Amino acid sequence: MSGGIRFDSVTVAYDGNVVLDALDLTVAPGEVLALLGPSGSGKTTALRAVAGFVRPVAGRVFLGDRDVTDLPPYRRGIGMVVQQYALFPHMRVEENVAFGLKARKVAKSGIRGRVAEALEMTGMAAYAPRYPRELSGGQQQRVAIARALAIQPDVLLLDEPLSALDAQLRSGMLAELARLHRELPDVSILYVTHDQVEALTLADRIAVMDKARLRACGTPRELYRTPVNEFTASFVGNANLLPVTVSSGGVSFGGVELKTETAGAAVGARATLCVRPHLVGLGEGPNRLSGTVGEIQWRGATHRLYVDVDGHRVMADVPELRNPPAHGDAVTLHFAPEDAVLLTAGVTHD
Repeated sequence: MSGGIRFDSVTVAYDGNVVLDALDLTVAPGEVLALLGPSGSGKTTALRAVAGFVRPVAGRVFLGDRDVTDLPPYRRGIGMVVQQYALFPHMRVEENVAFGLKARKVAKSGIRGRVAEALEMTGMAAYAPRYPRELSGGQQQRVAIARALAIQPDVLLLDEPLSALDAQLRSGMLAELARLHRELPDVSILYVTHDQVEALTLADRIAVMDKARLRACGTPRELYRTPVNEFTASFVGNANLLPVTVSSGGVSFGGVELKTETAGAAVGARATLCVRPHLVGLGEGPNRLSGTVGEIQWRGATHRLYVDVDGHRVMADVPELRNPPAHGDAVTLHFAPEDAVLLTAGVTHD
């Protein structure tokens, strides 16, 4: 392929401790792929292996058709934005953006035009003469992105680029990153985050990492609607994970028979039933569960109910209620059979 990223069984270890274990993963040309996972999952190590900041002990890293495993970072032609932006405080905005171009010995005649283009693309043209200390956090982030884009990379690496921003700025920058992706359709973007909202919003595909290994990979819709394991279900969106036993007509949960698609699972097998909270209703309906309200949270347009059902906490996100139930009230929940997903791989409950 002419662009993109490919991990070919890439393993990274420090002092014998494996922090990335035999990663096989491809980022297509022009694709945004989010590496999503908790701290220590291996996602940032994978990004650093692409950048050339860590050396795999096994496997190869490819950019397009080039094997870059042994190349130093400056020869990879990659744009990168890190958490704290790493702007040079003594340089003006335009000088920061020009830095990578000067390091690559681009002719002076070409630097000015590329800097202007990158600043215009990120909405920072008017701030070219300012110093980083004169900018807000969101503006500094835009400058860091402009600097990465100025070298016209085929690959852009984003390492938790929004983590230092407050919620409102983060939402706005997500929209800006989505716009940039539309304007740069040939640039492959590897986006590291622990924030599921960022991944669901921006990514074409999400690779879910945990304990140094890739656990699942697919489109946001696939991972949200049909997760393949408990970890993915719980990390990509909120999920009720109910320990069940497969029965002839569906599953059994705490002595209650629930109808759902079992996809050929053996009767008597233990499994986990995944139901998203917004698909759980309050009151009568199919697949009824009776329990006691343990907690209720008002979230503006919705109420989040936490209901104790046979010793398990079940979450239900229901439209705002005029007279919500109180702590200790008995309630009935329900969900449609087609809204549940049976997980049989990696079941760990007793």
